[in-house]
Amino acid sequence: MAHVTLTKDNFVEEVLRSEQTVLVDFWASWCGPCMALAPTIDEIAGEQTVVKVGKVNVDDEPELARQYRIMSIPTLMVFKGGEPVRREVGGKSKKEILEMVGLDHAHV
Repeated sequence: MAHVTLTKDNFVEEVLRSEQTVLVDFWASWCGPCMALAPTIDEIAGEQTVVKVGKVNVDDEPELARQYRIMSIPTLMVFKGGEPVRREVGGKSKKEILEMVGLDHAHV
């Protein structure tokens, strides 16, 4: 499954009301570390069915960035039951991201 492009219009439905764990990547096209992380995020989105993966372009969605106090990008947030449960800033390995969402390396 590909990632979901998240906007202020679909964030509540796709993330806050999701029954799945949701990994949200806050990013921007001008951010080098974000671009370096993008293939890993897309790979996880393509492989995982138990975790939904969404991306928020902070330039297009400043309200969401403000709401979640995104000060640096990339910022990865994990939502469970509509609540943010984990936040990490900066580049991460695939293994680190899978651990963030509660999937161990056995699921890689």
